[in-house]
Amino acid sequence: MPAHDGPRAGFVVSKAVGNAVVRHRVTRRLRHLVADRLDGLPSGSMLVVRALPPASDASSAELGVDLDSALRSAQRPRTSQRPRTSQGARNSQGTRTAARPVPNQSVSS
Repeated sequence: MPAHDGPRAGFVVSKAVGNAVVRHRVTRRLRHLVADRLDGLPSGSMLVVRALPPASDASSAELGVDLDSALRSAQRPRTSQRPRTSQGARNSQGTRTAARPVPNQSVSS
């Protein structure tokens, strides 16, 4: 398998989003939105986008706004260690968004 130097993305769309047709439609829409934004991510980063149930009814424009917000949040430099909550960030519509580019790096012990 060839090494990937550029950013990569994966999608998590559970059955809670809807039936198979709905899940695939959401995935296709997200894939299209992410493809336009991959060049803005650091080389070698991995992005995981988790679609929540409200994504099934959201327009592409709404998904794009939520994705942009999550990407800005994920790329913002962290100034201090704050305790993480299991609830995740909530956007203006009250839905959770989760997107975090993860640098592809080795961990040494």
